[in-house]
Amino acid sequence: MSRQRVVPRVLSIAGTDPTGGAGIQADLKSIAANGGYGMAVVTALVAQNTHGVRAVHVPPPAFLAQQLDAVSDDVEIDAVKIGMLGTAEVIGVVADWLDRVRPPLVVLDPVAVATSGDRLLDADAEDALRRLVSQVDLVTPNVPELAVLAESTVAVSWEEALAQAGRVAARHGVRVLAKGGHLTGEHLPDALVEAVDGAVSVTEFPGLRIATRNTHGTGCSLSSAVATRVAATGDWVRAAAESKQWLAESIRHGSELEVGTGNGPISHFAGLWRRGGTTTAPTAEDVESAWWNEIGALRADIDDLPFVRGLGDGTLPRDEFLGYLAQDALYLRDYARVLAHAARLAPASDELVFWADSAQGAIAGELQLHESWLTEEALRAVEPDPVTTAYLNHLLATAARGDYRVLAAALLPCFWIYQDVGERLHALSHERHPYRSWLDTYAEPAFADATRRAIGIVTELAATSDEATRRAMGLAFRESAAHERAFFAARRGAPRA
Repeated sequence: MSRQRVVPRVLSIAGTDPTGGAGIQADLKSIAANGGYGMAVVTALVAQNTHGVRAVHVPPPAFLAQQLDAVSDDVEIDAVKIGMLGTAEVIGVVADWLDRVRPPLVVLDPVAVATSGDRLLDADAEDALRRLVSQVDLVTPNVPELAVLAESTVAVSWEEALAQAGRVAARHGVRVLAKGGHLTGEHLPDALVEAVDGAVSVTEFPGLRIATRNTHGTGCSLSSAVATRVAATGDWVRAAAESKQWLAESIRHGSELEVGTGNGPISHFAGLWRRGGTTTAPTAEDVESAWWNEIGALRADIDDLPFVRGLGDGTLPRDEFLGYLAQDALYLRDYARVLAHAARLAPASDELVFWADSAQGAIAGELQLHESWLTEEALRAVEPDPVTTAYLNHLLATAARGDYRVLAAALLPCFWIYQDVGERLHALSHERHPYRSWLDTYAEPAFADATRRAIGIVTELAATSDEATRRAMGLAFRESAAHERAFFAARRGAPRA
């Protein structure tokens, strides 16, 4: 048994198929689709298509040996899948290599008869193939190939196929994955057959026949899938069951490929495409750069606002600044509640702590600053204006929908934009600047650290989300950024005491 690996390194030793549906081409797709890294050594060049084999060219056996040694001299192999070999001499080269290298896991698909009915193995090589069976861990014959290994006539019933598989398992000390695809009937069973201490055990995997012409390369694909999954899990039964389920899914979607006019290929990646898509997920750094650039024009607008320019150079009328602070105080009270809601939704404890600390900071720190400028009586008399109300409605509605990731994205601009604006304006201010205490708050290293943490949390959430969630997060972020601009742009007078 191979050492279990997250990404098994699987070597396919087989012939080619220029249409990509069988042979090494199918093996590599199958290995990748089932979570492995595929490698390939070519035993034969086959001129074939979905209708059948036209010609076979076998390269010199010495070159086959060189290919095998080139791989094993450099790469630690976790599993080997063997397919078409073609001649006794080729089988001998592979058998000698197996003896020398001793791969931890070997699966043999004893390719002798293709789905199309073509004979793919020289008749004089059958004895050599049967000897090779004793050197592998699992053999995966179709019904005609099982008959070759059992030196019997082709089985016409599932019971007869299981009996042949039992004889092969006992004679060669090998596991046999018997397959019912060549039998008639609605049901399509497979079975893992083993001989242990003189007794034959059978684990069956039921299935139903799928009405399709897309069965080209099913044997190659199944054996490669089993090799990959066993190398990953160490469990033969689980690997066989999961591989059969994957193969059925791939067969069902094969016709969607529209490849060939005969027995078409299966769609090896159909499940992955449907569940994961083909869009490359961005990194957290990609998200950060993209989102910041997307609001670039909005950030430029904020810099050009009279309020921000006046705040920066100290010429902003005091009444306008007090009106802004009064609305900000009202905003921060509900903003703190939304931060607390994000803490409740956060799945990770460190994120929970961050949002909870931010909620406390919004109340304890920033409201204290507001109260140093405004009397409690003045604050009690203030009502939220339409701009404040719209921003809070956006945040509260996002919180009510209950998607933590989208809510976190909606909260980010209040960190990121304020820290960006505050830090740059603070650099322009002086000790006697009338609003220096406000600028100090948003230029503090602690606020910069909190902003960096918020960016890190949100962009990592976006990078690890599905595409639909990532789009929703980006939209919530941009909406909040637009509300930030509107908040700075609103013209306000001093609150009445």
